[in-house]
Formats: sequence, C-alpha cells, structure tokens
Amino acid sequence: MRRAFGFLIGTFIGGFIGAGIALLFTPIAGKDLRYQINERAQGMVTSIRSAANTKRIELQERLETLRAPR
Repeated sequence: MRRAFGFLIGTFIGGFIGAGIALLFTPIAGKDLRYQINERAQGMVTSIRSAANTKRIELQERLETLRAPR
C-alpha cells in the first residue's frame, strides 16, 4: 500500500512538472495553444459521433435483417 501510494504521488508530481515544462517551452502562445487544443477536441468529438452514428445505422439494418420473416 505504501509503495503504491508513493508511486501515485510520484506520477502526479511528474505529470505536473512535465505539463509545466511543456507549457513553458511550447512555441505557441497560450491563447493559440488553447484554440488548437479546442479545435482538435471538437474534431475528435465530431469523428466519434459520426462513427457511432454509422455503426448504429449498420446495427439497425442488421437487426432488421435478422427480424425479417424467413
């Protein structure tokens, strides 16, 4: 338990230090970086929704095929 707690603390501290260094050395201003991150996140959400919708339609068609009388 003690080792796991130490590992978690070290992981969080390392993550915060890494994030801080990344923000300090990024070649883009903070406002522009936030904009880019937001745009990429929105693109990912759109892609995920599109893929889920496509799969939903595919599964509905498959279900209708299985329910059709033989």
